[in-house]
Amino acid sequence: MARDIFGRDHRKKRDDETEIRVTDRRRILLNDDENSNRDTEAETPNLKPSYVEELEARTKAAEQKTLEVQSRFEQLRKQLQSETDETRQRLNRAADERTQREKADFIAGLLPVLDNLQRATDAAEAGSGSEVIAEGVRRTASSFENALAAAGVEPIDAVGEQFNPEFHEAVETVAGAPGDEGKVVAQHTRGYKIGDRLLRPARVKVGRTTDKARQAVE
Repeated sequence: MARDIFGRDHRKKRDDETEIRVTDRRRILLNDDENSNRDTEAETPNLKPSYVEELEARTKAAEQKTLEVQSRFEQLRKQLQSETDETRQRLNRAADERTQREKADFIAGLLPVLDNLQRATDAAEAGSGSEVIAEGVRRTASSFENALAAAGVEPIDAVGEQFNPEFHEAVETVAGAPGDEGKVVAQHTRGYKIGDRLLRPARVKVGRTTDKARQAVE
């Protein structure tokens, strides 16, 4: 084995110098192909007329505008629905509160009726005279009528009126003068209404003309 003056192996050095170097040509070819494709795309002319491009741009702008309008409409719809729900709830609460107030007012109007009934009862138990008891009853009836009036309840005037089946219920007919034909001559119970709504018809007695009386008039 040949060695130099320093004792190094010359054959190992020659082996290193003759090491085979391999170059990867595949990457170079791929890069060349990509560059070639980009160049081809860059060289490809735009064959669309200018007015077609303009129409396409306008179409895209219109589509974008439509999407924006739809989005805004959906926001407004949700906002309107929320406001409608809040308004409905507020109106329902107001209606409930009004009903409770009206009920409380009506009950408060009936309390004097109860007071008068209690006084009449106390007077009867104490052995007071009939006039005192009758006065208590009259006051009770007056208080009750005032409570009904405060609630909007109106009595139906029947006596002397022409019989009206919408407000009167005929429970009896009696013979009378020719001018009393079909008229209410008396009432058994009073009728009441609130506004245009009938609460109870008046139960009345209706006059009728006899044949003899009719012939005398003729």
